[in-house]
Amino acid sequence: MRKPVLLVLFNAVFFALTSSALGAETGFLDRAVKIGAENYRYQVYAPRDWSKERKWPVILFLHGAGERGDDGLVQTEVGIGAAIRRYVDRFPAIVVMPQCRKEQWWTQDAMQEQALKAFEQSVKEFNGDPERFYLTGISMGGYGTWAIAAKHPGKFAALAPICGGIRPPAKIAIPDAYKASDPNADPYAEVARKIDKTPVWIFHGGADPVVPPDESRKMNEALKVAGGDVKYTEYENVGHNSWDKDYAETELMKWMLGKRLKRPGPQKPE
Repeated sequence: MRKPVLLVLFNAVFFALTSSALGAETGFLDRAVKIGAENYRYQVYAPRDWSKERKWPVILFLHGAGERGDDGLVQTEVGIGAAIRRYVDRFPAIVVMPQCRKEQWWTQDAMQEQALKAFEQSVKEFNGDPERFYLTGISMGGYGTWAIAAKHPGKFAALAPICGGIRPPAKIAIPDAYKASDPNADPYAEVARKIDKTPVWIFHGGADPVVPPDESRKMNEALKVAGGDVKYTEYENVGHNSWDKDYAETELMKWMLGKRLKRPGPQKPE
């Protein structure tokens, strides 16, 4: 009787050890980051085949105004989170989804700080590839995408701002919306110069009643004039919610994840 008992125990221990080794956390995961006395909850998505044995692309997603709060969950229900659940195989990347507090905006320094800290924390935890950092956002998060990209040029290998802009829509007061350094300067041109050659794919609904499509059209033109690498997709007769169509684009993730930051190599002696 001893051999069968020992065999059963051996198999149980082996199974437990194997499961533990293979049981890396994947899917939508609860995380938090602390800044001063404030604790910010966020979600991070890790693909089911995630392994620390290789480096992974990392996407920072900024949600819209309707998902603000402090539950750390609702921001996964709209935009990229919903797309991941529907088209899971199209997202072979770590996706970081911070949450902006109520009455706050992604254009504000404190909200940008917590988003970037959640991003950096996820890069470290999930073995992010520093050559493959990406930024995307919808509506308020589209404004945040432009703002963070202009403030941190060269940090991201590609940008995908969706129904966002530079100047606030009429009757909507966005705190700390981008202002040109010179009051007489064109803010679209200034942001374009800061973004420089970072590849950008802009999306907007042509019938958007909330954020005027002209916001994206102007940034598209400004990037072209500045010699930038820009694509623009406008959906005719589509309103504010263009993000469902955007993240369903089969080419979007292929395009984004195919971009890499060009790190400077060793300098040759003169």
